[in-house]
Amino acid sequence: METPEQVEVRFELAGLGSRVAAFTLDSLLLFAGFVVLGIVLSLVSHDTGESTASPAPGTWIAAFLYILGSFGMLLYFSLFEGLGAGRTPGKRALGIRVLMDTGRRVTFGAAALRNILRLIDFFFPFAPIVPGMLFVFLSKSRKRIGDSAAGTIVVRDRPTDWTPLAISRKPGEPAALEIGPPELSEEEFRLLDRFVARAQDLAPAALSRMTGDLVERFARWIPPHSGDGMAGLTQVLELERARRRGKFSTRARRGAAGRVAMTGERFVERRRDRWEAFRSIAMRIEQEGVRGLPAEEIPGFAARYREVAADLARARTYGVDSQVIEYLERLVSAGHNALYRWRSRDRTPWWRYVSRDFPAAVVQSWRYVLVAFLLFMIPALSGYALLRARPDLADDLAPPTLVNRAQEAAAREARGIGYAQSPDQELPVIAAAIISNNINVCFFAFAGGLLLGLVTVWSLAFNGFVLGMGFGVFANYHAAMYLGTFVVGHGVLELTAIFISGGAGLRLAHAIIAPGDRTRRDALVVDGLISARMIGMVVVLLTIAGTIEGMLSASDAPAALKFLVSGTSAVFLGLYLANGRGWRNDAGQRSQPGRAALA
Repeated sequence: METPEQVEVRFELAGLGSRVAAFTLDSLLLFAGFVVLGIVLSLVSHDTGESTASPAPGTWIAAFLYILGSFGMLLYFSLFEGLGAGRTPGKRALGIRVLMDTGRRVTFGAAALRNILRLIDFFFPFAPIVPGMLFVFLSKSRKRIGDSAAGTIVVRDRPTDWTPLAISRKPGEPAALEIGPPELSEEEFRLLDRFVARAQDLAPAALSRMTGDLVERFARWIPPHSGDGMAGLTQVLELERARRRGKFSTRARRGAAGRVAMTGERFVERRRDRWEAFRSIAMRIEQEGVRGLPAEEIPGFAARYREVAADLARARTYGVDSQVIEYLERLVSAGHNALYRWRSRDRTPWWRYVSRDFPAAVVQSWRYVLVAFLLFMIPALSGYALLRARPDLADDLAPPTLVNRAQEAAAREARGIGYAQSPDQELPVIAAAIISNNINVCFFAFAGGLLLGLVTVWSLAFNGFVLGMGFGVFANYHAAMYLGTFVVGHGVLELTAIFISGGAGLRLAHAIIAPGDRTRRDALVVDGLISARMIGMVVVLLTIAGTIEGMLSASDAPAALKFLVSGTSAVFLGLYLANGRGWRNDAGQRSQPGRAALA
């Protein structure tokens, strides 16, 4: 990636092994959470209250825990990645994180999108996560298919843990500009530098053996009375560094390449203390964020970041050691993420996304939603017509439970019992189950767009045919209105949500099949962002629809109230989309001031 300072920073992509290990650790934590959740749910499920007229508090808690359990995995990964700078506990332990393709911090929308599309990884029930592993293994950028749509990458995330700067010049140490040119060759200097840097990580036996070998090799440079072998080698290294900082360092070799190499070493030796100072600040920010710094230190941090970014460009020009380049890249990456995350801390409030951006994305994608509507309604009408023309097919095509309910509809209606009517104390849990099921169905239709839209088309056509067939069966028993009274309260919002989720999936499929003048990668990222906002509206509508279905449609409320709620839902939906359309038109005019002026 290229920073705004026009300095290129390279990230090391996380490998399949570390990603699988992080996912395994997160899964274990989730499993433990589900065990605790199950215990709590079993305890509160006994609290049904003494009165059957209204739900007890324990029932409401059970409903909430049911939804939490249904979407625990999605919430876990989306919240930790979106709000935790791309790190779940498993990723943090393995030293990896999620970033945007641009190197910026991952947005919450991108985190949610990449995890909703994780459904594709579990598409094959006998080989879960295998599709995702194959995509990571085969992709040049090591992306799951969800990463491709969200525009995210997973990189190694230990930007300040390792440092090649083992020995820094002591405060007050003389600059040693007159001690002569460097005496060690490049190979000798780097060998000694790396040995001293890693000495503390070596096993005692290996350290003793290697120290003896190096003392023998550098014996003529080790000062007398320097103490043990390690101290002597350290003194040789410090003295060589002082020479490379000196004014004779660039005269040590003939030829342009030699002068550039020695200038690079001199540059490293003179800047290393500043880099170490910036590194210490970067480590603090990794733990506390920029806001953890005193206000007066923030401008200084920004200035130091720009210095380090410029030093990275110079280091590449001088051709310094590749490990120093990597070190500087990690420092610049840490500073870049911290600084630009702080600058963009004023995010759009969530309620603006809900009220404005979600419906605007649906309005923008109305053609896809219309196609999804047709893919649903044509099979629905076909299923209805088929069962009306051939009632005998009901036993072969329709579920036995549906046929039995249709046969009993007249008797149940005479007793005043509605379709799927349940006791009041069970309604919150029923509503939670309905919300969870409907959202999962819509997520599945949406994610199916990544499989060239085949799963999306199948899901829309199948569910439409089943709905039409159900109404056909009830109509054969003169009970279509009995079923319609149940559906009418929540149906407007629920069916609209299905059409929108199907449209979002078709938009993803179109980006893959026909990206136009864009690359498939760019088309998928752009359309994936719009689709993610469409799914945001789906969640809003299904939450309302599921609440209506569980609390009203499944109750013994009068039919007039259910029809009133249906009409109110239609009005709400119209106003909601109109608000999104109005904001989209205003945004378009602001982006084209010339056209607005002509208007």
